[in-house]
Amino acid sequence: MQSAPTVSPAILDALYEEALCLTEAARAEFGAARGTHFTRRATSNLRDMATTTDEQATASVALSCEALRTTTRLMHAMAWLLNFRAYFSGELNAFQLRRFGRLPPAQEVCSAEELAALPLPARAVVEASCTFYERLARLDVAFHRGFEAEPPALEHLHSRIGRAFAAC
Repeated sequence: MQSAPTVSPAILDALYEEALCLTEAARAEFGAARGTHFTRRATSNLRDMATTTDEQATASVALSCEALRTTTRLMHAMAWLLNFRAYFSGELNAFQLRRFGRLPPAQEVCSAEELAALPLPARAVVEASCTFYERLARLDVAFHRGFEAEPPALEHLHSRIGRAFAAC
């Protein structure tokens, strides 16, 4: 079996640390942004709450949606990194890593106008998580490309059987 050609333990450790920092930043930023939003609403009277503007509602929905997208993106990244950590520690073999260690396709980020409605620090976290995920996606593609040249075992057996019967 081949080893992971594009990811080394040192690279993996640096990526894992970066993912942890991004995850903590997302938790802190989206928690702070949601806390500010709820504090503002809790301190206003009922009449003010009834006159919430479309812009405020859009910002609230955009914040909730993008918080979910960002945390999901980061959890997929963490799972991918943990699979590689398991591979390097001998808990997974190369076959298991190839089969179960694929990074899911990137999810869309909210629209430009919804993104503009987010607080600046939240936008920075969203953009950083997207950039990080794109880097992992390139590593994932490169890792799996190294195995594409190898025909699957079943195809190899079928071709051997075909050649054996053709020789008869």
